[in-house]
Amino acid sequence: MKKAFSLLLAALLIVGLAACASPTGDTPAAGGDAVKIGVSMPTQSLQRWNQDGANMKEQLEAAGYEVDLQYAGDNDIPTQINQIENMISNGCSVLVIAAIDDSSLTQVLEGAKENDVKVIAYDRLIKNTDAVSYYATFDNWLVGTTQGNFLKDRLDLENAEGPFNIELFTGDPGDNNINYFFGGAMEVLTPYIEEGKLVVLSGEIEQAVVATPQWNTEESQKRMENLIAAYGYGPDGTQLDAVLSSNDSVANGITNALVAAGYTAENFPLITGQDCDITSTKNMIAGIQAMSVFKDTRILAATTLEMIEAIVNGTEVPINNTTDYDNGIFVVPTFLCEPVFADINNYEELLIESGYYTLDQLQ
Repeated sequence: MKKAFSLLLAALLIVGLAACASPTGDTPAAGGDAVKIGVSMPTQSLQRWNQDGANMKEQLEAAGYEVDLQYAGDNDIPTQINQIENMISNGCSVLVIAAIDDSSLTQVLEGAKENDVKVIAYDRLIKNTDAVSYYATFDNWLVGTTQGNFLKDRLDLENAEGPFNIELFTGDPGDNNINYFFGGAMEVLTPYIEEGKLVVLSGEIEQAVVATPQWNTEESQKRMENLIAAYGYGPDGTQLDAVLSSNDSVANGITNALVAAGYTAENFPLITGQDCDITSTKNMIAGIQAMSVFKDTRILAATTLEMIEAIVNGTEVPINNTTDYDNGIFVVPTFLCEPVFADINNYEELLIESGYYTLDQLQ
């Protein structure tokens, strides 16, 4: 897996650098001033979005573009709308948008369409508008099935008698991606819940019920604390075998609550995650988070750069999915990158040897 992942990363980054070189002479500044690209990210309060923004800015500027990178406060929808309006009025030719809410940008993107500004939905599908041109993301259904299959394998659900107690957490209800994260995981886990081999003591199974507003760590910690109090979960109480968490910021809250309840690395429930943020990677090393799905932001940035280069130069935009991402108006042409999962056995290969983190960052 290490070799395949390294080759994929190298290939995508080389393609991005080759595009930067523009051997055909079609450079971003061929007509004079550099083409301006607007990049709208939802928040700086999560490590993941800081890395996405930084990677996008670095790769775009290396390719010769002028970049207007904006973060929308702490997931503030009016701020994001205002920033996008300014990007349009200030002459951005392409917008790369990670939407806070999948349906809140319909009106502002009408302005983009009227001004012939192309829009790439970044990581999160933008819904209910025909003004979005393309979608660049990871295979988010695969993120969910990867988490579900990890729990299936670690609990040996095919062979073990059980029952095993599990609780379920996903992310913000306004983020369209939770339909894929949670849906993919539940595709794997639901048969075992229906069989009774997995037991959700709280009965909280529906996506809307287990959602975590704004993927907030404090919110997930509060809910986990309530579950501990209500059902007596603890190393000397009711056994809790696993918690499905759709990402790391949610997992961190769950972990905080379980540590406070007395769990240690020797008896910690299996906790899933996504993004391989520093805190969760340290928790994996410490034995209190079982895994995290790794979505290398460098790969997604390189893919988005390829799409922008094609838009600017009038060439064919790379896509590999034209069937699955209906935004309520039309099926958005999409490029899917493939995620992989990290755990205690391979994090060094995926995260350190690839240059994503230094060893010092994880100590």
